[in-house]
Amino acid sequence: MDCRMSTSGETEIHQLFTTLGLELPSATSTRDTIVTEDPSSGAALARVPLDDLASAQAKVAAACDAFTRLRLEPGPARGDLVRKFGARLRAHKDALARIVCAEVGKGIEEARGEVQEMIDICDYAVGLSRTLGGRTMLSERPGHRMFEQWLPLGPVLCISAFNFPVAVWSWNAAIALVCGDPVIWKPSLKAPLCAIATHGLLQPVLAQAGFGDAMQLITGADDPVATALVDDPRLPLVSATGSCAMGRAVAPRVAARLGRSLLELGGNNAIIVDATADLDLAARAIVFGAAGTAGQRCTTTRRLFVARSIESPLRQRLVAAYQQLQARIGDPRDPQTLVGPLIDRDAQSRFREMIAEIQRHGGELLVGGAAVDRPGYFVQPTLVRAPDHATFPPIDQETFAPILYIRSFEDDDLGRALAWNNGVEQGLSSALFSDSVRAVERFWSPAGSDCGIANVNLGTSGAEIGGAFGGEKATGGGREAGSDAWKSYMRRQTCTINGSRALPLAQGIRWD
Repeated sequence: MDCRMSTSGETEIHQLFTTLGLELPSATSTRDTIVTEDPSSGAALARVPLDDLASAQAKVAAACDAFTRLRLEPGPARGDLVRKFGARLRAHKDALARIVCAEVGKGIEEARGEVQEMIDICDYAVGLSRTLGGRTMLSERPGHRMFEQWLPLGPVLCISAFNFPVAVWSWNAAIALVCGDPVIWKPSLKAPLCAIATHGLLQPVLAQAGFGDAMQLITGADDPVATALVDDPRLPLVSATGSCAMGRAVAPRVAARLGRSLLELGGNNAIIVDATADLDLAARAIVFGAAGTAGQRCTTTRRLFVARSIESPLRQRLVAAYQQLQARIGDPRDPQTLVGPLIDRDAQSRFREMIAEIQRHGGELLVGGAAVDRPGYFVQPTLVRAPDHATFPPIDQETFAPILYIRSFEDDDLGRALAWNNGVEQGLSSALFSDSVRAVERFWSPAGSDCGIANVNLGTSGAEIGGAFGGEKATGGGREAGSDAWKSYMRRQTCTINGSRALPLAQGIRWD
Protein backbone atom coordinates (compact mmCIF):
# COMPACT_ATOMS: atom_id res chain seq x y z
CA MET A 1 0.00 0.00 0.00
CA ASP A 2 1.35 3.39 -1.00
CA CYS A 3 0.97 5.35 2.23
CA ARG A 4 3.04 8.20 3.59
CA MET A 5 3.68 7.40 7.23
CA SER A 6 2.52 10.24 9.46
CA THR A 7 3.37 10.44 13.12
CA SER A 8 0.76 13.18 13.57
CA GLY A 9 -1.98 11.02 12.02
CA GLU A 10 -1.11 8.03 14.17
CA THR A 11 -0.89 10.24 17.25
CA GLU A 12 -4.31 11.72 16.51
CA ILE A 13 -5.93 8.28 16.33
CA HIS A 14 -4.23 7.08 19.52
CA GLN A 15 -5.37 10.20 21.36
CA LEU A 16 -8.94 9.79 20.15
CA PHE A 17 -9.04 6.13 21.20
CA THR A 18 -7.64 7.14 24.58
CA THR A 19 -10.41 9.73 24.92
CA LEU A 20 -12.92 6.92 24.32
CA GLY A 21 -11.21 4.80 26.98
CA LEU A 22 -10.14 2.27 24.35
CA GLU A 23 -6.92 0.79 23.06
CA LEU A 24 -6.07 0.23 19.43
CA PRO A 25 -5.67 -3.47 18.63
CA SER A 26 -2.03 -4.36 18.34
CA ALA A 27 -0.57 -6.21 15.38
CA THR A 28 0.82 -9.69 16.05
CA SER A 29 3.08 -11.95 14.08
CA THR A 30 0.31 -14.54 13.77
CA ARG A 31 -2.28 -12.37 12.00
CA ASP A 32 -2.29 -10.49 8.72
CA THR A 33 -2.74 -6.75 8.92
CA ILE A 34 -3.91 -3.83 6.82
CA VAL A 35 -2.85 -0.20 7.01
CA THR A 36 -5.73 2.24 7.19
CA GLU A 37 -5.03 5.72 5.86
CA ASP A 38 -6.27 9.29 6.02
CA PRO A 39 -7.75 10.06 2.58
CA SER A 40 -7.12 13.78 3.07
CA SER A 41 -3.36 13.21 3.11
CA GLY A 42 -2.64 9.59 2.15
CA ALA A 43 -0.89 9.20 5.49
CA ALA A 44 -1.10 5.97 7.48
CA LEU A 45 -3.25 6.12 10.61
CA ALA A 46 -2.87 2.63 12.07
CA ARG A 47 -2.06 -0.97 11.30
CA VAL A 48 -5.10 -3.16 11.98
CA PRO A 49 -4.93 -6.95 12.49
CA LEU A 50 -7.28 -9.04 10.36
CA ASP A 51 -9.46 -11.95 11.38
CA ASP A 52 -8.75 -15.21 9.64
CA LEU A 53 -11.34 -17.86 8.90
CA ALA A 54 -10.81 -19.64 12.22
CA SER A 55 -11.26 -16.51 14.36
CA ALA A 56 -14.31 -15.49 12.33
CA GLN A 57 -15.92 -18.88 12.85
CA ALA A 58 -15.23 -18.69 16.58
CA LYS A 59 -16.95 -15.30 16.79
CA VAL A 60 -20.00 -16.61 14.95
CA ALA A 61 -20.19 -19.54 17.38
CA ALA A 62 -20.02 -17.15 20.33
CA ALA A 63 -22.84 -15.03 18.86
CA CYS A 64 -24.95 -18.13 18.33
CA ASP A 65 -24.44 -19.13 21.95
CA ALA A 66 -25.41 -15.62 23.09
CA PHE A 67 -28.61 -15.85 21.06
CA THR A 68 -29.90 -18.74 23.19
CA ARG A 69 -29.91 -16.33 26.17
CA LEU A 70 -30.62 -12.99 24.50
CA ARG A 71 -33.86 -14.21 22.90
CA LEU A 72 -35.26 -14.96 26.37
CA GLU A 73 -34.45 -11.51 27.75
CA PRO A 74 -37.58 -9.32 27.92
CA GLY A 75 -37.85 -6.81 25.09
CA PRO A 76 -37.76 -3.73 27.36
CA ALA A 77 -34.62 -5.09 29.04
CA ARG A 78 -33.00 -5.42 25.63
CA GLY A 79 -34.13 -1.86 24.92
CA ASP A 80 -32.35 -0.74 28.08
CA LEU A 81 -29.07 -2.05 26.66
CA VAL A 82 -29.62 0.13 23.59
CA ARG A 83 -30.50 3.09 25.82
CA LYS A 84 -27.19 2.75 27.66
CA PHE A 85 -25.29 2.48 24.38
CA GLY A 86 -26.98 5.67 23.19
CA ALA A 87 -25.86 7.39 26.37
CA ARG A 88 -22.26 6.37 25.71
CA LEU A 89 -22.53 7.73 22.17
CA ARG A 90 -23.80 11.05 23.54
CA ALA A 91 -20.88 11.24 25.94
CA HIS A 92 -18.30 10.50 23.22
CA LYS A 93 -19.96 12.01 20.17
CA ASP A 94 -17.16 14.37 19.22
CA ALA A 95 -14.30 11.89 19.58
CA LEU A 96 -16.08 9.25 17.52
CA ALA A 97 -16.96 11.85 14.88
CA ARG A 98 -13.30 12.82 14.65
CA ILE A 99 -12.33 9.21 14.01
CA VAL A 100 -14.91 9.07 11.19
CA CYS A 101 -13.53 12.35 9.85
CA ALA A 102 -9.93 11.12 9.92
CA GLU A 103 -10.49 7.66 8.45
CA VAL A 104 -13.05 8.27 5.69
CA GLY A 105 -12.54 12.00 5.05
CA LYS A 106 -16.11 12.98 5.88
CA GLY A 107 -16.41 16.65 6.89
CA ILE A 108 -16.50 17.11 10.65
CA GLU A 109 -20.04 18.53 10.63
CA GLU A 110 -21.30 15.61 8.58
CA ALA A 111 -19.37 13.18 10.79
CA ARG A 112 -21.05 14.62 13.88
CA GLY A 113 -24.35 14.23 12.06
CA GLU A 114 -23.58 10.58 11.44
CA VAL A 115 -22.95 9.93 15.13
CA GLN A 116 -26.13 11.84 15.95
CA GLU A 117 -27.94 9.49 13.61
CA MET A 118 -26.70 6.60 15.75
CA ILE A 119 -28.02 8.33 18.86
CA ASP A 120 -31.36 8.91 17.15
CA ILE A 121 -31.77 5.27 16.11
CA CYS A 122 -30.96 4.18 19.67
CA ASP A 123 -33.75 6.45 20.96
CA TYR A 124 -36.10 5.03 18.35
CA ALA A 125 -35.19 1.43 19.16
CA VAL A 126 -35.71 1.96 22.90
CA GLY A 127 -39.30 2.99 22.24
CA LEU A 128 -39.71 0.11 19.82
CA SER A 129 -38.67 -2.35 22.53
CA ARG A 130 -41.96 -1.70 24.33
CA THR A 131 -44.22 -1.66 21.28
CA LEU A 132 -43.18 -4.73 19.24
CA GLY A 133 -46.16 -6.99 18.84
CA GLY A 134 -48.48 -8.88 16.57
CA ARG A 135 -52.20 -8.68 16.00
CA THR A 136 -55.30 -10.61 16.99
CA MET A 137 -57.49 -11.93 14.16
CA LEU A 138 -61.05 -13.24 14.21
CA SER A 139 -61.29 -17.00 13.83
CA GLU A 140 -64.03 -18.58 11.72
CA ARG A 141 -64.32 -21.40 14.28
CA PRO A 142 -66.41 -20.91 17.42
CA GLY A 143 -64.46 -20.78 20.66
CA HIS A 144 -61.13 -20.23 18.89
CA ARG A 145 -58.73 -17.32 19.14
CA MET A 146 -56.12 -16.59 16.50
CA PHE A 147 -53.19 -14.21 16.80
CA GLU A 148 -49.70 -13.66 15.50
CA GLN A 149 -46.50 -12.99 17.38
CA TRP A 150 -43.02 -11.91 16.37
CA LEU A 151 -40.02 -13.78 17.75
CA PRO A 152 -36.25 -13.22 17.55
CA LEU A 153 -34.79 -14.47 14.28
CA GLY A 154 -31.18 -15.28 15.13
CA PRO A 155 -27.67 -13.85 14.62
CA VAL A 156 -27.57 -11.19 11.90
CA LEU A 157 -24.59 -10.59 9.61
CA CYS A 158 -24.19 -6.86 8.91
CA ILE A 159 -21.83 -5.92 6.07
CA SER A 160 -21.30 -2.15 6.04
CA ALA A 161 -19.73 0.25 3.56
CA PHE A 162 -17.13 2.97 4.08
CA ASN A 163 -19.31 5.99 3.28
CA PHE A 164 -21.43 5.65 6.42
CA PRO A 165 -18.98 3.61 8.48
CA VAL A 166 -20.98 3.63 11.73
CA ALA A 167 -24.54 4.90 11.15
CA VAL A 168 -25.74 2.12 8.84
CA TRP A 169 -24.43 -0.52 11.25
CA SER A 170 -26.37 1.18 14.04
CA TRP A 171 -29.60 1.04 12.00
CA ASN A 172 -29.17 -2.73 12.01
CA ALA A 173 -27.63 -3.23 15.43
CA ALA A 174 -30.03 -1.12 17.51
CA ILE A 175 -33.12 -2.65 15.91
CA ALA A 176 -31.72 -6.20 15.88
CA LEU A 177 -30.74 -5.99 19.53
CA VAL A 178 -34.21 -4.97 20.74
CA CYS A 179 -35.60 -7.74 18.53
CA GLY A 180 -33.40 -10.23 20.40
CA ASP A 181 -30.79 -10.85 17.69
CA PRO A 182 -27.01 -10.78 18.07
CA VAL A 183 -25.12 -8.98 15.29
CA ILE A 184 -21.88 -9.98 13.57
CA TRP A 185 -20.40 -6.84 12.01
CA LYS A 186 -18.19 -7.12 8.93
CA PRO A 187 -17.13 -3.49 8.25
CA SER A 188 -15.48 -2.14 5.14
CA LEU A 189 -11.73 -2.61 5.31
CA LYS A 190 -11.51 1.06 4.27
CA ALA A 191 -12.94 2.03 7.66
CA PRO A 192 -11.97 -0.52 10.33
CA LEU A 193 -11.02 2.07 12.97
CA CYS A 194 -14.54 3.51 12.97
CA ALA A 195 -15.92 0.02 13.60
CA ILE A 196 -13.38 -0.84 16.29
CA ALA A 197 -14.13 2.39 18.17
CA THR A 198 -17.92 1.97 17.95
CA HIS A 199 -17.78 -1.68 18.92
CA GLY A 200 -15.54 -0.78 21.85
CA LEU A 201 -18.10 1.71 23.15
CA LEU A 202 -20.88 -0.90 23.08
CA GLN A 203 -19.00 -3.82 24.64
CA PRO A 204 -18.97 -2.63 28.28
CA VAL A 205 -22.76 -2.21 28.17
CA LEU A 206 -23.25 -5.74 26.90
CA ALA A 207 -20.61 -7.31 29.14
CA GLN A 208 -22.10 -5.79 32.28
CA ALA A 209 -25.47 -7.32 31.38
CA GLY A 210 -23.94 -10.73 30.67
CA PHE A 211 -24.25 -10.51 26.90
CA GLY A 212 -20.66 -9.67 25.97
CA ASP A 213 -20.69 -12.07 23.02
CA ALA A 214 -23.95 -10.79 21.51
CA MET A 215 -22.15 -8.30 19.28
CA GLN A 216 -19.13 -9.44 17.29
CA LEU A 217 -16.74 -7.50 15.07
CA ILE A 218 -14.91 -9.31 12.27
CA THR A 219 -12.29 -7.39 10.29
CA GLY A 220 -11.49 -9.96 7.67
CA ALA A 221 -10.73 -10.14 3.99
CA ASP A 222 -13.62 -10.56 1.56
CA ASP A 223 -12.22 -13.89 0.51
CA PRO A 224 -12.34 -16.24 2.32
CA VAL A 225 -13.78 -14.60 5.47
CA ALA A 226 -16.72 -12.56 4.15
CA THR A 227 -17.64 -15.29 1.67
CA ALA A 228 -17.75 -17.87 4.44
CA LEU A 229 -19.93 -15.61 6.57
CA VAL A 230 -22.40 -15.05 3.74
CA ASP A 231 -22.61 -18.81 3.20
CA ASP A 232 -23.02 -19.64 6.91
CA PRO A 233 -26.45 -21.22 7.62
CA ARG A 234 -26.19 -20.13 11.26
CA LEU A 235 -26.81 -16.55 10.11
CA PRO A 236 -30.45 -16.38 8.97
CA LEU A 237 -30.25 -12.74 7.84
CA VAL A 238 -27.51 -11.01 5.86
CA SER A 239 -27.85 -7.22 5.80
CA ALA A 240 -25.42 -5.87 3.21
CA THR A 241 -24.75 -2.28 2.18
CA GLY A 242 -22.57 -1.57 -0.83
CA SER A 243 -22.50 -1.52 -4.60
CA CYS A 244 -24.98 -3.23 -6.91
CA ALA A 245 -22.16 -5.55 -7.95
CA MET A 246 -21.63 -6.58 -4.34
CA GLY A 247 -25.35 -7.25 -3.94
CA ARG A 248 -25.40 -9.42 -7.03
CA ALA A 249 -22.61 -11.50 -5.50
CA VAL A 250 -24.19 -11.74 -2.03
CA ALA A 251 -27.87 -12.34 -2.84
CA PRO A 252 -27.52 -15.63 -4.79
CA ARG A 253 -25.26 -17.12 -2.13
CA VAL A 254 -27.72 -16.34 0.64
CA ALA A 255 -30.66 -17.50 -1.47
CA ALA A 256 -28.88 -20.79 -2.20
CA ARG A 257 -29.12 -21.65 1.50
CA LEU A 258 -32.66 -20.18 1.74
CA GLY A 259 -31.52 -17.36 4.01
CA ARG A 260 -32.83 -13.81 4.04
CA SER A 261 -31.08 -10.83 2.44
CA LEU A 262 -31.57 -7.19 3.34
CA LEU A 263 -29.77 -5.28 0.60
CA GLU A 264 -29.02 -1.55 0.48
CA LEU A 265 -27.14 -1.04 -2.76
CA GLY A 266 -26.39 1.73 -5.26
CA GLY A 267 -28.42 4.79 -6.18
CA ASN A 268 -28.30 6.88 -9.35
CA ASN A 269 -30.62 9.48 -7.88
CA ALA A 270 -32.39 12.28 -9.73
CA ILE A 271 -34.06 15.58 -8.93
CA ILE A 272 -36.77 16.95 -11.22
CA VAL A 273 -37.34 20.72 -11.20
CA ASP A 274 -40.49 21.91 -12.97
CA ALA A 275 -41.42 25.41 -14.14
CA THR A 276 -43.31 26.25 -10.93
CA ALA A 277 -40.44 25.46 -8.55
CA ASP A 278 -38.78 27.79 -6.04
CA LEU A 279 -35.34 27.97 -7.68
CA ASP A 280 -33.46 29.24 -4.64
CA LEU A 281 -34.81 26.39 -2.55
CA ALA A 282 -34.02 23.89 -5.30
CA ALA A 283 -30.48 25.17 -5.83
CA ARG A 284 -29.55 24.78 -2.16
CA ALA A 285 -30.86 21.21 -2.04
CA ILE A 286 -29.20 20.27 -5.32
CA VAL A 287 -25.76 21.51 -4.31
CA PHE A 288 -25.77 19.71 -0.96
CA GLY A 289 -27.23 16.56 -2.49
CA ALA A 290 -24.62 16.45 -5.25
CA ALA A 291 -21.48 17.65 -3.44
CA GLY A 292 -22.08 16.68 0.19
CA THR A 293 -19.80 13.88 1.42
CA ALA A 294 -17.85 14.48 -1.83
CA GLY A 295 -20.60 12.70 -3.75
CA GLN A 296 -20.09 9.46 -1.80
CA ARG A 297 -23.56 8.94 -0.39
CA CYS A 298 -25.82 6.26 -1.81
CA THR A 299 -28.46 9.02 -1.90
CA THR A 300 -26.18 11.55 -3.64
CA THR A 301 -27.93 13.59 -6.36
CA ARG A 302 -26.33 12.53 -9.64
CA ARG A 303 -28.90 13.60 -12.27
CA LEU A 304 -30.88 16.83 -12.60
CA PHE A 305 -33.84 17.19 -14.98
CA VAL A 306 -35.00 20.80 -15.40
CA ALA A 307 -37.95 22.36 -17.23
CA ARG A 308 -36.60 24.21 -20.24
CA SER A 309 -38.06 27.62 -19.33
CA ILE A 310 -36.16 27.76 -16.02
CA GLU A 311 -33.07 25.79 -17.03
CA SER A 312 -30.94 28.88 -17.68
CA PRO A 313 -31.60 30.72 -14.37
CA LEU A 314 -31.20 27.53 -12.34
CA ARG A 315 -28.00 26.63 -14.17
CA GLN A 316 -26.61 30.10 -13.43
CA ARG A 317 -27.31 29.61 -9.71
CA LEU A 318 -25.64 26.23 -9.74
CA VAL A 319 -22.57 27.41 -11.66
CA ALA A 320 -22.10 30.23 -9.14
CA ALA A 321 -22.48 27.84 -6.20
CA TYR A 322 -20.10 25.28 -7.70
CA GLN A 323 -17.50 27.99 -8.31
CA GLN A 324 -17.71 28.88 -4.62
CA LEU A 325 -17.31 25.22 -3.69
CA GLN A 326 -13.92 25.06 -5.40
CA ALA A 327 -12.57 27.31 -2.65
CA ARG A 328 -14.10 25.15 0.09
CA ILE A 329 -12.29 21.90 -0.79
CA GLY A 330 -9.86 20.78 1.87
CA ASP A 331 -9.14 19.23 5.25
CA PRO A 332 -12.38 17.65 6.51
CA ARG A 333 -11.38 18.52 10.07
CA ASP A 334 -11.85 22.23 9.27
CA PRO A 335 -15.50 23.28 9.84
CA GLN A 336 -15.15 25.73 6.91
CA THR A 337 -14.51 22.86 4.50
CA LEU A 338 -17.54 21.82 2.46
CA VAL A 339 -15.94 19.16 0.22
CA GLY A 340 -13.51 16.61 1.58
CA PRO A 341 -11.59 13.86 -0.22
CA LEU A 342 -12.69 10.74 -2.00
CA ILE A 343 -11.98 7.59 -0.05
CA ASP A 344 -8.82 6.45 -1.85
CA ARG A 345 -6.63 6.63 -4.93
CA ASP A 346 -8.82 4.17 -6.86
CA ALA A 347 -11.86 6.40 -6.37
CA GLN A 348 -9.90 9.39 -7.62
CA SER A 349 -8.83 7.39 -10.69
CA ARG A 350 -12.44 6.40 -11.42
CA PHE A 351 -13.38 10.09 -11.30
CA ARG A 352 -10.71 10.92 -13.89
CA GLU A 353 -11.86 8.06 -16.10
CA MET A 354 -15.48 9.23 -15.97
CA ILE A 355 -14.50 12.81 -16.85
CA ALA A 356 -12.73 11.47 -19.92
CA GLU A 357 -15.79 9.42 -20.87
CA ILE A 358 -18.07 12.44 -20.42
CA GLN A 359 -15.94 14.42 -22.84
CA ARG A 360 -15.80 11.54 -25.34
CA HIS A 361 -19.60 11.43 -25.44
CA GLY A 362 -20.08 15.18 -25.88
CA GLY A 363 -20.85 16.28 -22.32
CA GLU A 364 -20.08 19.93 -21.51
CA LEU A 365 -18.07 20.59 -18.35
CA LEU A 366 -19.63 23.71 -16.84
CA VAL A 367 -17.57 23.71 -13.62
CA GLY A 368 -14.89 21.41 -12.25
CA GLY A 369 -13.74 18.22 -13.93
CA ALA A 370 -10.27 17.78 -12.46
CA ALA A 371 -8.48 16.20 -9.54
CA VAL A 372 -7.06 18.69 -7.05
CA ASP A 373 -3.28 19.00 -7.03
CA ARG A 374 -2.57 18.45 -3.34
CA PRO A 375 -1.87 15.49 -1.04
CA GLY A 376 -4.84 13.22 -0.57
CA TYR A 377 -7.59 12.18 -2.93
CA PHE A 378 -9.46 15.39 -3.69
CA VAL A 379 -11.48 16.18 -6.80
CA GLN A 380 -13.47 19.19 -7.92
CA PRO A 381 -17.26 19.08 -7.64
CA THR A 382 -18.26 18.86 -11.28
CA LEU A 383 -21.30 20.16 -13.13
CA VAL A 384 -21.98 18.60 -16.54
CA ARG A 385 -24.51 19.65 -19.16
CA ALA A 386 -25.68 16.49 -20.87
CA PRO A 387 -26.22 16.66 -24.63
CA ASP A 388 -29.81 16.79 -25.84
CA HIS A 389 -29.63 13.53 -27.77
CA ALA A 390 -31.05 10.54 -25.97
CA THR A 391 -27.90 8.41 -25.77
CA PHE A 392 -25.38 9.67 -23.22
CA PRO A 393 -23.96 6.61 -21.39
CA PRO A 394 -22.27 8.46 -18.48
CA ILE A 395 -25.59 9.69 -17.11
CA ASP A 396 -26.79 6.12 -16.60
CA GLN A 397 -23.73 5.13 -14.58
CA GLU A 398 -23.32 5.67 -10.84
CA THR A 399 -19.90 7.20 -10.19
CA PHE A 400 -19.14 7.54 -6.48
CA ALA A 401 -17.86 11.09 -6.85
CA PRO A 402 -19.31 14.65 -6.99
CA ILE A 403 -20.46 14.67 -10.64
CA LEU A 404 -23.89 16.12 -11.44
CA TYR A 405 -25.51 15.90 -14.89
CA ILE A 406 -28.09 18.47 -16.10
CA ARG A 407 -30.63 17.74 -18.81
CA SER A 408 -33.71 19.79 -19.77
CA PHE A 409 -37.26 18.76 -20.75
CA GLU A 410 -40.19 20.66 -22.22
CA ASP A 411 -42.31 22.40 -19.57
CA ASP A 412 -45.41 20.37 -20.41
CA ASP A 413 -43.59 17.02 -20.57
CA LEU A 414 -43.19 15.91 -16.95
CA GLY A 415 -43.70 12.38 -18.21
CA ARG A 416 -40.36 12.53 -20.02
CA ALA A 417 -38.58 13.63 -16.84
CA LEU A 418 -40.22 10.80 -14.89
CA ALA A 419 -39.15 8.32 -17.56
CA TRP A 420 -35.57 9.60 -17.25
CA ASN A 421 -35.81 9.36 -13.46
CA ASN A 422 -36.91 5.73 -13.73
CA GLY A 423 -34.65 4.84 -16.65
CA VAL A 424 -31.70 3.52 -14.62
CA GLU A 425 -31.24 0.18 -12.90
CA GLN A 426 -31.21 1.65 -9.39
CA GLY A 427 -34.29 2.89 -7.55
CA LEU A 428 -33.17 4.46 -4.30
CA SER A 429 -33.99 8.17 -3.92
CA SER A 430 -35.75 10.79 -6.01
CA ALA A 431 -37.06 14.31 -5.59
CA LEU A 432 -39.37 16.79 -7.27
CA PHE A 433 -39.28 20.56 -6.83
CA SER A 434 -42.67 21.96 -7.73
CA ASP A 435 -45.49 24.16 -6.45
CA SER A 436 -47.99 22.31 -8.65
CA VAL A 437 -50.34 19.95 -6.81
CA ARG A 438 -50.94 18.07 -10.05
CA ALA A 439 -47.22 17.54 -10.61
CA VAL A 440 -46.72 16.37 -7.02
CA GLU A 441 -49.57 13.88 -7.22
CA ARG A 442 -48.26 12.56 -10.53
CA PHE A 443 -44.77 12.17 -9.04
CA TRP A 444 -46.23 10.08 -6.18
CA SER A 445 -48.67 8.11 -8.36
CA PRO A 446 -48.17 4.46 -9.38
CA ALA A 447 -46.90 5.83 -12.72
CA GLY A 448 -44.53 8.28 -11.00
CA SER A 449 -41.16 7.75 -9.33
CA ASP A 450 -40.20 4.09 -8.97
CA CYS A 451 -37.79 4.78 -6.10
CA GLY A 452 -38.05 3.73 -2.47
CA ILE A 453 -37.70 7.39 -1.44
CA ALA A 454 -39.72 10.12 -3.17
CA ASN A 455 -39.32 13.65 -1.76
CA VAL A 456 -41.04 16.87 -2.72
CA ASN A 457 -39.31 20.24 -2.29
CA LEU A 458 -36.30 18.73 -0.58
CA GLY A 459 -33.32 16.85 -1.97
CA THR A 460 -32.48 13.19 -2.38
CA SER A 461 -30.13 13.10 0.63
CA GLY A 462 -30.70 13.32 4.37
CA ALA A 463 -33.24 10.63 5.32
CA GLU A 464 -34.63 10.63 8.85
CA ILE A 465 -34.46 7.42 10.88
CA GLY A 466 -38.24 7.34 11.53
CA GLY A 467 -38.97 6.24 7.97
CA ALA A 468 -37.96 2.97 6.37
CA PHE A 469 -34.83 3.57 4.30
CA GLY A 470 -34.17 1.67 1.08
CA GLY A 471 -34.87 1.34 -2.62
CA GLU A 472 -36.16 -0.84 -5.40
CA LYS A 473 -34.75 -2.61 -8.48
CA ALA A 474 -30.95 -2.96 -8.37
CA THR A 475 -30.88 -1.03 -5.08
CA GLY A 476 -31.96 -4.34 -3.56
CA GLY A 477 -35.42 -3.86 -2.06
CA GLY A 478 -34.24 -3.81 1.55
CA ARG A 479 -35.60 -1.49 4.25
CA GLU A 480 -33.72 -0.37 7.35
CA ALA A 481 -34.22 2.01 10.30
CA GLY A 482 -37.81 3.12 10.99
CA SER A 483 -41.42 2.30 10.13
CA ASP A 484 -41.83 -1.52 10.14
CA ALA A 485 -38.26 -2.30 9.09
CA TRP A 486 -37.93 -4.21 12.39
CA LYS A 487 -39.89 -7.08 10.83
CA SER A 488 -36.80 -8.08 8.83
CA TYR A 489 -35.09 -9.04 12.09
CA MET A 490 -37.85 -11.24 13.47
CA ARG A 491 -39.83 -14.31 12.52
CA ARG A 492 -43.63 -14.29 12.40
CA GLN A 493 -45.65 -17.02 14.08
CA THR A 494 -49.40 -17.51 13.67
CA CYS A 495 -51.01 -19.04 16.76
CA THR A 496 -54.50 -20.48 17.31
CA ILE A 497 -55.98 -21.69 20.60
CA ASN A 498 -59.14 -23.72 20.96
CA GLY A 499 -61.04 -22.74 24.08
CA SER A 500 -64.03 -24.98 23.37
CA ARG A 501 -64.70 -28.69 23.81
CA ALA A 502 -65.45 -29.17 20.13
CA LEU A 503 -62.94 -29.66 17.33
CA PRO A 504 -64.37 -27.88 14.28
CA LEU A 505 -62.15 -27.84 11.17
CA ALA A 506 -61.46 -24.79 9.08
CA GLN A 507 -63.34 -24.22 5.80
CA GLY A 508 -66.25 -26.23 7.22
CA ILE A 509 -64.56 -29.55 6.47
CA ARG A 510 -66.23 -32.55 8.13
CA TRP A 511 -64.09 -35.59 8.95
CA ASP A 512 -66.18 -37.62 11.39
